[in-house]
Amino acid sequence: MRYKILLLVIFITIFNAQAQSPLFKAGRNASILVSENENPVVQTATEILQKDFRSVFGSSLSKSTGSGAEIIAGTLGVSDKISRLTDSHVIETNGIKGKWETYMIKAFKEKNKYKLVVIGSDSRGTAYGLLEISRMLGVSPWEWWADATPSKKISFTPPVQTIIRSPTVQYRGIFLNDEDWGLLPWSSKNYEPEGKLKDGIEAASLKEKSVIGPKTYARIFELLLRLRANTIWPAMHEVTVPFYFVDGTKEAADKYGIILGTSHCEPMMRNSASEWDAAGTGRYNYVTNKDAVISYWADRLKELKGSENIFTIGMRGKHDGQMEGVKNNAEYKEQLSQIIPQQQNLIEQYISKDPAKVPQIFVPYKEVLDVYRSGLAVPAHVTLVWPDDNYGYIRHFPDQAEKARPGGNGVYYHLSYWGRPHDYLWLGTADPALELQQMKMAYEKGVQKIWIANVGDIKPIEYQTELFLDMAWNIGAVKDIPSHLRNFLTREFGQQNAQELGRIMQEHYRLALICKPEYLGNSRTYDAAKAMVSDLPWTEGEIRSRMIEYEQLSKSVEKVSAKIGPDRKNAFFELIAYPVEAAAQMNFKMLNGQLARHGKAEWQLSEKAYDSIGVLTQRYNDLVGGKWHGMMDHRPRKLPVFEPLARSTDSSKMLSKAQPLYRWTASDASAKSVKKVAGLGYTGKAALVIKNEPLKFIFTLSNADAIEVDVRLLPTHAINGKNLRFTLSLDGHTSQEVNYETEEQSEEWKNNVLRNQAVRTFKFKCTPTSKHVLMLTALDEGVVLDELLLFKK
Repeated sequence: MRYKILLLVIFITIFNAQAQSPLFKAGRNASILVSENENPVVQTATEILQKDFRSVFGSSLSKSTGSGAEIIAGTLGVSDKISRLTDSHVIETNGIKGKWETYMIKAFKEKNKYKLVVIGSDSRGTAYGLLEISRMLGVSPWEWWADATPSKKISFTPPVQTIIRSPTVQYRGIFLNDEDWGLLPWSSKNYEPEGKLKDGIEAASLKEKSVIGPKTYARIFELLLRLRANTIWPAMHEVTVPFYFVDGTKEAADKYGIILGTSHCEPMMRNSASEWDAAGTGRYNYVTNKDAVISYWADRLKELKGSENIFTIGMRGKHDGQMEGVKNNAEYKEQLSQIIPQQQNLIEQYISKDPAKVPQIFVPYKEVLDVYRSGLAVPAHVTLVWPDDNYGYIRHFPDQAEKARPGGNGVYYHLSYWGRPHDYLWLGTADPALELQQMKMAYEKGVQKIWIANVGDIKPIEYQTELFLDMAWNIGAVKDIPSHLRNFLTREFGQQNAQELGRIMQEHYRLALICKPEYLGNSRTYDAAKAMVSDLPWTEGEIRSRMIEYEQLSKSVEKVSAKIGPDRKNAFFELIAYPVEAAAQMNFKMLNGQLARHGKAEWQLSEKAYDSIGVLTQRYNDLVGGKWHGMMDHRPRKLPVFEPLARSTDSSKMLSKAQPLYRWTASDASAKSVKKVAGLGYTGKAALVIKNEPLKFIFTLSNADAIEVDVRLLPTHAINGKNLRFTLSLDGHTSQEVNYETEEQSEEWKNNVLRNQAVRTFKFKCTPTSKHVLMLTALDEGVVLDELLLFKK
């Protein structure tokens, strides 16, 4: 028996030693076997891997037709070579068979030679598996989009363990939006000025629009494949020629295996913001122009039979506005109740005899949510895609009936936004910890069918985009922001820099959560009374403390920058230095300006900071020989906050505030009935309060007759019903109950999303004892506590 065990140990040791010998070496060519029968996305992924291989090893990975290839890749049911391996039981594929976009990577021995096999359950699964090898080689998904030049390797040894991966969310993708000041001018004037309309597309309404062409979209689709995404809502603003009017864009999507969808206001794959004026007749009004609208939708569907699409149903206005021809929610509901069945008929007529088998979504965005909640019937096979409130707080979570629908549930989440109460289009400061908390909550509540993130121009939202898609691919693998961010930074800038850069970026995001760079003018968009720059509600001490924090961040960035090698200098500027330094200079510009108005700083400090922002932005656009010229605009929409401040004088006193006697976070409570989210909130210690499990805050206070307590929470939305309530009591006496759920576009909601806090103030009389207990109890699920401040009155 011991002899058999010894032989087994020797065999395993030899196998492991052999399996761990290098498969690839620098300067040595290798080959890959991929059947010509594979779908275009597999061929495309192979080409990407070949390119990466040359970048890493300086040698070629050629396609092979023989048996000597180091890599064998194929899809179940498509590749003859894979079929032979599985039929002979050399490779066992039960773990991936019949699954969606699943891949397996395994090292095995064939004819005394170790090889790597990549098998996909379907074509995209195979493509993701091939690009997983690129990741193993150290190639960043952002190698082109952030100029993260691949590092050279001497050799590569594949893992011994079999790797099987599959997505936790079926449809995962991005929405290109608000492209007016970045993606569109960069693509149409710099990267791809040759982009053109399809033959036969002629309309006067298109002459002033610019083109995002197939070369640009191919780069975007490659990025999506590298990030294991599969879906896109193309750019659709009025300044852009519609996707389906551009020569070669649909073909590029097919080549990269990307599923095409459209946003909440683009039903039936029609970008009505621009297409209606070019291809429609009369008003885009279903009530008064029904036949023309139906014909317009039908014309697009006729083009798409056999294509991979996700069809948006319902109807809004031509762009981001309410549907024409209805005066109230009752009329809106009545019309949608006719429109949706009509759209099912069109899908049945032109796409599939069984519309239930065609991917479809209904997005209750803005005013449509109220219409849906009034009882609108949506076919059970249609996925309900729940939006956030444009500022990162999801407005609706599915109830039990919605969870049970065959179509399932999805989410549309903003990492960038143009609109009320203020845009944030510039520096990509959507808070990663909030993003994680909201998306994990959504997944737990059954939102698992489709995830779409509004990523603006993609740059500079690289990290938050990858975080979003990583969670969509494997929700359980993303534990917290510190570890995920550290892994991202290790890959991009090396382990030796990752810890310090993680600290820098988390502080950058925390400060932006308190006030985004775009909000520093204390102004609002589409609000004449608050259109111009005014003082922020901060004391002189708060302003100076914040500037010190940014000065320290800037110095930290400079120190790390000196350690970055030349091959990653551009990536460092794009991913770290520009967003942090530009945010710092924006703070110096606006906050020194506020102090200068009150005679407490020199105006030159604000003006110098304004000039620095321009210099930083010019440097960004000039990187890599002008590669990004036109991409970065530090004055999107030319809002007042971005302009140089006019010198003025304010003789009024600056704001003063009482200092709290106690300042707690949720983590400071004596009862630990919280679900912590690392890095969340003003202090980085905000936490989800467990329903009906009190938090106790014990303090001592003598010679005080009364206290005032500020409860500061994240302005999340109700999970069940319409209430988001908690109670606060002192020393077990009668508790005070509040409901802090808000209506979108209310004044309270606007204040909440601009400061990322909902604030409730309580007043209590005190008994003459030294020890006291404040007790906070969440009455509803979803209460996220940031801070408690106690003041003596």
